[in-house]
Amino acid sequence: MMLLINYIVKWVVAALVFCSVTACSSLQIINAFTSSTTYHKVADVAYGTDQRQKLDVYTPLNSKKPAPVVVFFYGGNWTNGTRNDYQFIGEALASRGMVAVLADYRLYPQVRYPDFIEDCALAVAWTLKKVQQHGGDPKRVFIMGHSAGAYNAAMVSLDPRWLAAYGVTPAAVRGWIGLAGPYDFIPIENKVTRPVFLYPATPFESQPINHASSNAPPALLIASTKDDLVDPVRNTGGLALKLRSAGVAVQEVYFDKTSHATLIAAISWPLRGLAPVLDTVDRFVASDGGRISP
Repeated sequence: MMLLINYIVKWVVAALVFCSVTACSSLQIINAFTSSTTYHKVADVAYGTDQRQKLDVYTPLNSKKPAPVVVFFYGGNWTNGTRNDYQFIGEALASRGMVAVLADYRLYPQVRYPDFIEDCALAVAWTLKKVQQHGGDPKRVFIMGHSAGAYNAAMVSLDPRWLAAYGVTPAAVRGWIGLAGPYDFIPIENKVTRPVFLYPATPFESQPINHASSNAPPALLIASTKDDLVDPVRNTGGLALKLRSAGVAVQEVYFDKTSHATLIAAISWPLRGLAPVLDTVDRFVASDGGRISP
């Protein structure tokens, strides 16, 4: 059995490398190995009026209800991405007894900063109000994101302006989880990112690190030591230090065998041998953001 698993892992990694130089989607490869027997899915739920303001809800089968909830935002440099590519995230979280809410949000060039943050805050507000209808516990909602999605999760969790627009405060969120997030990136070096954040007049308040305060919910910050896209020392390490200095509970975890992209892919069944990302997320949620022993 172990030989079979190792073979599958090697095959998927090879497929990911192949897809990196062709037109196929590496996420499609991962989803091809993803089970559909661990959850009930409600798709294409509108949380706003725009075509991009839709989400999918993955409710675990045969779990205790109400279940903890994780709202997930994917990355893509705020210029691309779709929730349909992240079925493996919904399945993974549901397989551990969590309700997963995967939301799309508007992207550049349709919008610029801060419109996509407003979308994410609206999706979280929808979740707090509606997730009980899907077996979720509105008192145990966590926000999670990878890369640009981790930025979005950070801004919604740390800057109270965005949830306040929908009559909610970050205190309603039990914690947030950032995977390889850019939290401190002025001056902007990436030329694709520059117009998204109004370069060269990028607002100071656009940086999550500038919103670290004692009112922030507990955080789980995960990064790859070999990340060559988002500096883990400056971003994950810097934000963790700033939050701790404000008295916020922070769990800071680094993995050596993952890259920026494979950190999120490691949540999928065939690639979990790369790093225990799912286990780490599961423990954080089960412990209510570190408030109790799981």
